[in-house]
Amino acid sequence: MSSLIHPHARFKPYHSAAGGWGSAHSVMTILWREQALAKSPKALFKQNKPDGFACVSCAWAKPGNPHALEFCENGAKATAWELTSLRTEPEFFARHTLSELRSWSDHDLEQHGRLTEPLRYDRASDRYLPVSWEQAYREIGQTLRRLSPEQVVFYASGRASLEASFMYQLFARAYGSNNLPDSSNMCHESTSVGLQESIGVPVGTVTLEDFEQTDCIFFFGQNVGSNSPRMLHPLQHARRRGVPIITFNPLRERGLERFVNPQSPREMLGPDSTVISSQYHQVAIGGDLAAVLGISKTLLEMDRVAHVEGRPAVLDHAFIAEHTEGFASFVEQINSYSWATLEQRSGLPRAAMEAAATVYARSERVMLVFGMGMTQHRHGVANVQMLVNLLLLRGNIGKPGAGVCPVRGHSNVQGQRTVGITEDPAKVPVDKIEALFAFKVPEQMGLATVDTCEGILAGSVKAFIGLGGNFLRAIPDTSRMEPAWANLELNVQVATKLNRTHLLPGRDGWLLPCLGRIEIDRQDGVAQSYSTEDSTGCLHGWRGTAEPASEHLRAEVAIIAGLAEATLTAGQANIPWDAWRRDYALIREAIAAVYPQIFHDMETRMWQRGGFHRPLPACERQWQTESGKAQFVTAGRLDEDDDVSVSPERRDVLQLMTLRSNDQFNTTIYGYDDRFRGVHGTRSVVFMNRSDVTRLGFVPGDWVNLRTAVEPDVRREVGPMQIIAYDIPAGCAAAYYPECNALIPLWHHAERSKVPAAKSVPVTLHPGQPSAQDLQRALAQGEQIV
Repeated sequence: MSSLIHPHARFKPYHSAAGGWGSAHSVMTILWREQALAKSPKALFKQNKPDGFACVSCAWAKPGNPHALEFCENGAKATAWELTSLRTEPEFFARHTLSELRSWSDHDLEQHGRLTEPLRYDRASDRYLPVSWEQAYREIGQTLRRLSPEQVVFYASGRASLEASFMYQLFARAYGSNNLPDSSNMCHESTSVGLQESIGVPVGTVTLEDFEQTDCIFFFGQNVGSNSPRMLHPLQHARRRGVPIITFNPLRERGLERFVNPQSPREMLGPDSTVISSQYHQVAIGGDLAAVLGISKTLLEMDRVAHVEGRPAVLDHAFIAEHTEGFASFVEQINSYSWATLEQRSGLPRAAMEAAATVYARSERVMLVFGMGMTQHRHGVANVQMLVNLLLLRGNIGKPGAGVCPVRGHSNVQGQRTVGITEDPAKVPVDKIEALFAFKVPEQMGLATVDTCEGILAGSVKAFIGLGGNFLRAIPDTSRMEPAWANLELNVQVATKLNRTHLLPGRDGWLLPCLGRIEIDRQDGVAQSYSTEDSTGCLHGWRGTAEPASEHLRAEVAIIAGLAEATLTAGQANIPWDAWRRDYALIREAIAAVYPQIFHDMETRMWQRGGFHRPLPACERQWQTESGKAQFVTAGRLDEDDDVSVSPERRDVLQLMTLRSNDQFNTTIYGYDDRFRGVHGTRSVVFMNRSDVTRLGFVPGDWVNLRTAVEPDVRREVGPMQIIAYDIPAGCAAAYYPECNALIPLWHHAERSKVPAAKSVPVTLHPGQPSAQDLQRALAQGEQIV
């Protein structure tokens, strides 16, 4: 097939390191585009600082002794995106119907600027119309009182503070609902389930200090250069100390290859860069279990040979005997797999797994870092537990410089879980909540994200309240979910900017604009402070520094209080909503009363330099598991996604993983460039191995539609997309999230954690061409067509 010609090539391999001038240029570009040059530079000097605000973007740890500029490229983009001078005022909706806006891209919707006033959907005109806050609270409350609690979902994105999150879950439970899905359901819930069972805590055990003491780091399924760039600083320091970093990832990501520190004049002006990964193994999609078993198999053989030859043991047998359970079963599983099987499933040669094991064996303090490349599989929980098994073999949990480090996404997604945002009432201190607030916590299990989607499709979920986020774009099976969403009786969205979810309002849609995280939150004239928890289990206090985008905006705490007061009847609970709204310190007192072990003396400790860490018994080798020991857990089988496995004879099927570009954070699309992967001006691409491109009868640049290769009675298709020949294992493909979410069946999720299995979806390719309308829209939106 021939492709359309455009004078600007849109794919050109990127040869520079992560960071450097490319990062600096990208930051300046978005500051200019958002008309934020006046406000953003001042705010950036306060970002992730003890006297400033917590980054709107990722959840990576905030150091006690920060750099002069303690932000990364994506953090700066998030700040500019929030502090933009652009506005989406009621006049905008007078000019545009929602039907028209549904043809806009995700980028253009948010690019238009900050929402400024509360709005209600008017079906007759197909527009949002301005309303007062009092009317919004009153009428939403009336609808909620009419509905049954089990029909209502209270969703929370990861951006809400600990204070807002705590109030939100109390509101839902006092109302009578445990339907509290959050963004963790879409990413790291596999981590929470797997770590709790294996080592007795649902979060990682690594702190920033461990990076200074480690002598080996393993990376699995995480793209540090785009998703958590501030981590590159401790990685760079580790490499300069000679610490090996061993990476397993299907794609060669630039941030895990080379880095130039933008805060170092010497590096910026010189030719050198830091090599990050000392070994880089391009594991096949879904091959991580096999790769870890291969490393473990090598360690067992090395230990056997050492014993025969009278040399020191390779495994930490004393640790295994004293602190673990299930070792014999794990060894039996390892021995059941041949090297040929492990090579075939992992996509790696035996020598690669042996090389990784050799470095691991001679390292005394090993950290293991992983991301959603491990959790978003059918057996994502087993993936996490297999990584723990690898650490347990040499006692690498519970000593300085060692441990497990899941890299969470959104800024407070971990903290929300800590203060009660969970669908499982067994995970909250029910007795304390009931005693303090005088209401009965509902006993039934609530709805997580996948359950919520199933309920909307079935019609049993009637109302959805979204505390931030872009739920309809983040979930799987979007082509089925969007039509079902229209049947909701009530759709309430608390947001800073317009997004796709807001354009499907249901029968009664409300858009409630809130303060951004960077903005000063004054209640009755008094500036308030907040707290969040980062990826390392460290809790920090912070304050907004910028003036609000509109006088009509309200804080999330105030919005929750207003909705709760309008919904709950007298005597339904003893919760001082208005007092909490006026003074957030009172909310923190309540948090400490419900969770005293974690949050005692919170008001003082959250202002310590570097914050304070939640208790992590596993770090002290105290295992709060059923057996009282750390668990070796055996995986059922090597196929990480056996629910979508297809016959090996189906040579036309590729395993697709969804990924984020360098120019986005979660569902927020900052632009159409993916600098590190050499893509410019578009997101309509699919990355393929060059051999697969040829054998399937295509050439790079061809337009194709992607179609899910299972459940043929349900048509799941996206496109058209252009093929890019790329360095990715044969049989694998990659394309952007959230555009490809429509390809993921709702039922294709991790066992027990129900995280959508977005990292392995079987697809077939079919010739396609963009329509004239597609081309016109793409060119209008700034996309470039090759």
